[in-house]
Amino acid sequence: MDNFPDRRLAELLQTLAIGEGRTPSRLDSVSFFRATRSQPRAPIVYEPSIIIVGQGRKRVFLGEQALSYDPNNYLVLSVPLPLECETVASLEEPLLAVSIAVDPAMLGELLMEIEDTEQAPGLVQGIYSTPLTEDLSCAAERLLECLASERDSRILGASIVREILYRVLCGEQGGALRAVAARHSRSGQIARVLKRLHSGYAEELDVETLARDAHMSVSNFHHSFKAVTSTSPLQYLKSLRLHKARVLMQQQGLSATAAANQVGYVSASQFSREFKRFFGVSPANDAAQGRLRSEATG
Repeated sequence: MDNFPDRRLAELLQTLAIGEGRTPSRLDSVSFFRATRSQPRAPIVYEPSIIIVGQGRKRVFLGEQALSYDPNNYLVLSVPLPLECETVASLEEPLLAVSIAVDPAMLGELLMEIEDTEQAPGLVQGIYSTPLTEDLSCAAERLLECLASERDSRILGASIVREILYRVLCGEQGGALRAVAARHSRSGQIARVLKRLHSGYAEELDVETLARDAHMSVSNFHHSFKAVTSTSPLQYLKSLRLHKARVLMQQQGLSATAAANQVGYVSASQFSREFKRFFGVSPANDAAQGRLRSEATG
């Protein structure tokens, strides 16, 4: 590729990412993202994924760390993480990106097939940004070309997604994916706890219970959890509950009290205080703004 990175990814995404925000593709594991205006730093939850940008730039903040991803650098998340994110985009030069979900089953199969004998790192941060390689860029282009056709997507799509995961696994920081896939590594144990949190966030959960699930002492669990997520278990759970409640209010029209109850809050007033502190706006005003944005984007 003579002019790497080139504009081909952006050109393909321009035709595929047709709606503002996140839009689905012909494959369940792949989605597109378009933003036509810059967005200030705001809380968001990212799922395990590989995100490749064709145009524009985003920056995510994890604790004190800031990570940028753009046409030169892609982002990988090996575990779900509540983050803060800002977007650089304009109507003339929108942000265009593709997100590929990390499938644990496919990841495990690949590791067995490549006969990875390297010992997985014990603890690895669950997110990283790393330079986009020519091999990965070419695979992403082929995926986008494939997604333009229903038949190509059905026949070729899964194999190209698998190739992309393989390229990332063999890349500069593929150890992060290997670490969470290794069942008995500490990163793998934390990944399983995170899975429980995302499925049971409305339950009464305490650090002692989560530490037992991870087969760790409380102090070791605290240390390991923070190494992977850059936050404490209880802060992570609170962030997750607030994000889930926000979705319930904006997309399903629930009241603040009903949403608070569904995500595990006992006190509606405590929920409102923590929501405003976290998102910078009251639950009612945030839900109204979210509905207006949805109406504006159709």
